[in-house]
Amino acid sequence: MSQAKPPTTSAGVKTEVGSKAADLLAGLRRGERRAIAAAITALESLSKDAPELLRSLQPYLGNALIVGLTGPPGAGKSTLVNALIGELRKSGRKVAVIAVDPTSPVSGGAILGDRIRMTAALNDNGVFVRSLASRGYLGGLSPAAVRIIDALDAADFDLILLETVGTGQNEIDVAEVADIRIVASAPGLGDDIQAMKSGLLEIADILVVNKADREGAEQALQQLKGALSIRAGAQVPLLKTTALTGEGVNDLLSVIDNLAGPILAAPAAGRRRRRARYLIARAAADLVADRIKTGGDLIDQLADTVLNGQLTPADAAKAILES
Repeated sequence: MSQAKPPTTSAGVKTEVGSKAADLLAGLRRGERRAIAAAITALESLSKDAPELLRSLQPYLGNALIVGLTGPPGAGKSTLVNALIGELRKSGRKVAVIAVDPTSPVSGGAILGDRIRMTAALNDNGVFVRSLASRGYLGGLSPAAVRIIDALDAADFDLILLETVGTGQNEIDVAEVADIRIVASAPGLGDDIQAMKSGLLEIADILVVNKADREGAEQALQQLKGALSIRAGAQVPLLKTTALTGEGVNDLLSVIDNLAGPILAAPAAGRRRRRARYLIARAAADLVADRIKTGGDLIDQLADTVLNGQLTPADAAKAILES
């Protein structure tokens, strides 16, 4: 994997970063697990060192392949991630996993259900797993996930697996972040497959029927084939896997590698720009939400003008943005 040069100014002088950010960056680039964990914590919490750290990461980004895995609850996503880790490590690739878990109602942190099932990551320095709370974002991701991707990318992981929480058809933010999107289902989830039609199926680069050793696997496969009819002209690979035994997982990895070739051969700027646009859009949405929450009398006045027909909701929204 190519080694990026240290950040420089236009005069060729090495750019100075804050001492804490510089230490984190140096340790992260050396692959030190403690430094990677500390950098991720700083970026997730947006500590005072986070902005400088984010800036210092930029010259080292664009090498990792980001693979998103989403789908309804019960599809066996975490077990499939665990199986993929095992296959990837056989070829010597360094793997990082961001497992987005539901948010604890008590602590606000991640409920570590996914991480418990990833036994392939135990005692392997070539694997790094981080659980991340969804923080209530309906799209299945929080902006912290993108910041953490940057840290793992700069730490020279070859592939970053992003497993979303599994809330249903609204969980499509992964399309804005991942280079390859895998949508997993399983036998017995017929109603969920119907619900997926208007959301998840439209973003899938690969479709997987996991738990294929169970009764109804072929029926689930046929349901997905039928659902794909909404994507005219799309050639989406459709595979069966049994993650617990490893059956079909190597075939899935082969499909991932085939799709990855052109993606990694293209300039990384496009992929990085897509992630940056997602962060900007999320930050803008959060600012608008905060303004509405704290708008007080202005929001009430605008609500009244909407109620009496003087303004449309869209006009009222523009007024908030312009205020």
